[in-house]
Amino acid sequence: MTTAPRILSALPRPRLPARRVVLKWVHLAMIPLTFWFMIATPSFVAEVFGPTGAAINSDIALIFVTLALGWSIHYFTRGLIGRPGPKLAPPLRTFHRVLHHALMIGLFLVPVGGFLLGLTSERLLKAGGWLPIAPPQGWHRANEVVGTLHIVEFYTLGGLILLHAGFHIWRHVRLKDNALRIMAPKVLHRFL
Repeated sequence: MTTAPRILSALPRPRLPARRVVLKWVHLAMIPLTFWFMIATPSFVAEVFGPTGAAINSDIALIFVTLALGWSIHYFTRGLIGRPGPKLAPPLRTFHRVLHHALMIGLFLVPVGGFLLGLTSERLLKAGGWLPIAPPQGWHRANEVVGTLHIVEFYTLGGLILLHAGFHIWRHVRLKDNALRIMAPKVLHRFL
């Protein structure tokens, strides 16, 4: 007689992609999403694209926040996936570590800020038009402060991202250490 665990262990298991591969694709997906949210404020999207565009923008924001939260939780539980690289001098290794830690904390603060916006709001906010963010407490002044901090945090994160991109482009071109290939999916390597 065969037991259920034996049957389950005999079934073929789907092979999941390696964590580095998944992070490379998340990294690539975050580039256009971050760029979009740097230029497309909710009021801009509603004005230019109307209610349908605002709903689609909300869905895109939910994707962005889900990726940001997943990536930052992965970082908090497993750390950075790679090391700075042997061609970097010790001060640049420290810079690399500090920059990447700041980026991951910044990514985590984006969904935290969204949650706090929902919590302090006067009405129920829904991510993607369907997912309640937080129970609204109607704290008008706190909502204004959180809104301002959320905007400052997001644009600060954008500045860190530009610094991060410039640093890795400099490494790739000046040090020739293939820094851009480290976090780019394999299909893009021929262009780098």
